[in-house]
Amino acid sequence: MSRDIGKKPKQAARKHGDKEAAVQPKQLSGGNPQIAKGDGEAPVQDYEFMQRRLELLEGLSRVERAVLEGRVCNQSEAREKMSKWLR
Repeated sequence: MSRDIGKKPKQAARKHGDKEAAVQPKQLSGGNPQIAKGDGEAPVQDYEFMQRRLELLEGLSRVERAVLEGRVCNQSEAREKMSKWLR
């Protein structure tokens, strides 16, 4: 029995001939079956990575648009424009 500690419940049930435990998934409250995570956290991490990447690309396109429209200035120009507030 100590050999089954690290094995999945289905595999342990099959080994000991308990067919019913291998077929029936655990029922949650409300009668819904509990579904095992198939791929773990990898799909979630991939999705979050793609979301961050899209945010970054949107920010870069916003900056490029600002440069093309002339809404960007260097530090000395910014100081001149803000001099009335920096006194």
